[in-house]
Amino acid sequence: MKKMINAGTLVVLLCVAFAHAADFKVGVVDTERVLRESVPAMKAESKIEKEFSGRDQEIKKIVKQAKELQASLDKEDGKLSDADRRNKERELTAMNVDLQRMQREFREDLNLRKNEELAIVLEQANKAIQAIAEAEKFDLILQEAVYRNPKIDITDMVIKHLAESKADSKAGK
Repeated sequence: MKKMINAGTLVVLLCVAFAHAADFKVGVVDTERVLRESVPAMKAESKIEKEFSGRDQEIKKIVKQAKELQASLDKEDGKLSDADRRNKERELTAMNVDLQRMQREFREDLNLRKNEELAIVLEQANKAIQAIAEAEKFDLILQEAVYRNPKIDITDMVIKHLAESKADSKAGK
C-alpha cells in the first residue's frame, strides 16, 4: 500500500512539475464510459446477447415449467395419492437442481465472454488513445482519475475515434 501511495504521489508530483512547463498537454479518459458507450462496446454487447439468447430462452422455459409444476402440486394438494405427490415433488426438486446448475453455468459463461469482449474493446481503446496522443501531441494521458477537469477529458475524442476507425475498417474491406 505504501509503495502504491508513493508511486501515486510521484505521478502527481511529476504532473505538477510538467504542468508548469508551458507546452505540457494532459488528457484524461473515462474508461468505463468508453466500455459503455463506444461503437465496439455496443457491438460486443449485441454479439453477446445474440450468442446467449438461446440459452436464456431455455432457462426461462424451464423456470416456467417448474412454476407450472409447483402450481399443479399446490392445486391438486389433496387429490393426489402419496406416491404421485412424492413423484411430482422429486421431479420438481430435480428440475430446480438442474435449473440452478444451468443458471450458474450461464452466468459463468456470460461473465467469461463479457470479459473476453471487453478486453478486445479495451485494446482497441488503448490503440485509439495512443493514436490521439500522437496526433494531438499529448504528453500524458491518464485512463482513470478521481477528479477530471472537463477541459482535459478526452473521452469523447476516444469514443469518436473508435466509431470512425470502425467505419474506416468497414470501408476498407
